[in-house]
Amino acid sequence: MKKELPACPVEITLLRIGDKWKVLILRELITGTKRFGELKKSIGIISQKVLTQQLRSMEEDGLVNRKIYAEVPPRVEYSLTEDGYSLKPILDSMVQWGKQYKEKRL
Repeated sequence: MKKELPACPVEITLLRIGDKWKVLILRELITGTKRFGELKKSIGIISQKVLTQQLRSMEEDGLVNRKIYAEVPPRVEYSLTEDGYSLKPILDSMVQWGKQYKEKRL
C-alpha cells in the first residue's frame, strides 16, 4: 500500500530528510557503504536507539539499503539506494550555502 503524500514537493522532501540526523546519515553514506558502528562514530552524539530508528525510517522510505551478512556476530552494512544518491545535489547545495554563511560570519 502506497503512502499518501502531500501535494507540495518541498514538504515531501522535508518529510523524508528534514530531520537533522537523516541529513547527517546521508552525508556519511554518500561516500559509500558503512557499518552501523562506523555511522555512529562518524555522526558523534547520536544515540544507538535514534540511529536505528532513523536508518529504519530511511529504509522504509527507499533511501537506504540494509544488507545483513550471515556471520557470527552478524554484520550489517548500510548504503544508499538510487533514490538516496539522488539527494546528493541537495547536500552539495547545503555544503556550499553553509560555507558561504560561515565566511560571512567570521
